Amino acid sequence: MKRPAALAGLFALAVLAAGPAMARGTLNFYCSGPVEWCQEMATGFQAATGVTVAMTQKSTGEVLAQMRAEAANPRGDIWWTGQADAHLVAAEQGLTDTYRPAALDDLEPWARDLWTASGGRTVGMAGLVVGIGYNTELLAKRNLPPPACWADLLKPAYRGEIQMSNPHSSGTAYTILTILIQLQGEDGAFRFLREMHANVNSYPRSGIAPTRAVARGETGLSLGFVQGFATEKRAGFPVETVAPCEGTTLAIDAMSIVKGARNRTEARRFYDWALTPEAQALTAKAGHLHLPANRKAPPPPGSPDLSQAKLVGQDLARFGQAAERNRLLTRWDEEIGRLPR
Repeated sequence: MKRPAALAGLFALAVLAAGPAMARGTLNFYCSGPVEWCQEMATGFQAATGVTVAMTQKSTGEVLAQMRAEAANPRGDIWWTGQADAHLVAAEQGLTDTYRPAALDDLEPWARDLWTASGGRTVGMAGLVVGIGYNTELLAKRNLPPPACWADLLKPAYRGEIQMSNPHSSGTAYTILTILIQLQGEDGAFRFLREMHANVNSYPRSGIAPTRAVARGETGLSLGFVQGFATEKRAGFPVETVAPCEGTTLAIDAMSIVKGARNRTEARRFYDWALTPEAQALTAKAGHLHLPANRKAPPPPGSPDLSQAKLVGQDLARFGQAAERNRLLTRWDEEIGRLPR
């Protein structure tokens, strides 16, 4: 009679030892970050909790469009990364759910402020600074000076040398559009973009594409995030980056729970886990240099020095409104997207 009890005890110990390795639910994970970072987060959460993760990686605009299309029958549970303005649009349109993260009091002010501004529907997850990247070898070969300011991008010498992603699909590009508006006024920003268009060789859909294109020598200059260019430099590519002299902004990558998520419990577990110092450290493990939202998580080793950057606060209350976003994207179509190249 003692043997079954002993076996039961051993089985209980085996269950405890297996811990997170045993399946404990499912999570449908929409990710708008670089694919290697998405995979690191998916496997990290699965290892920590035993939850089976089904990951879909798409750009910010593409995930927002998919969530709108699926609103009546949501397929995703959590949306991780992607620029804050798009998450605010999703919140405004009732596509995301309210939740107070366990680590809220440990977060940087910019991460907490986003949670407050959204009515608890999204939170800051990481920070990035908009900048200009350039390929040092290409510029030297073509005898071109490195840029230092936004105004430099209008120089005729850079004709055909610049890449910027498309703001319809790329949260990075929409953020660039908004900071230009804040610095130059709306008409001034669109005038700047029209003039710069002569120097642009393409507008790829993905925000990371121009960063990787400049690193690999496919274009001389590109617009993106300083941390992204620094990551490429650390990987051995001939890339340098600059925060434009006129000013730039700290952009916020955000995280939201999908309204009506089928796996809401698992989504909340991910939300809490993703803001822990341990999960925030996976940024560096994935090879990226985003600024962590949790103050207890140190910046990734090799993070760029931004002490001299002139930072302007991003007006998320304006640019995170669906009507304003749609109006600006329509104007971009009419005044920039239709221009011949």
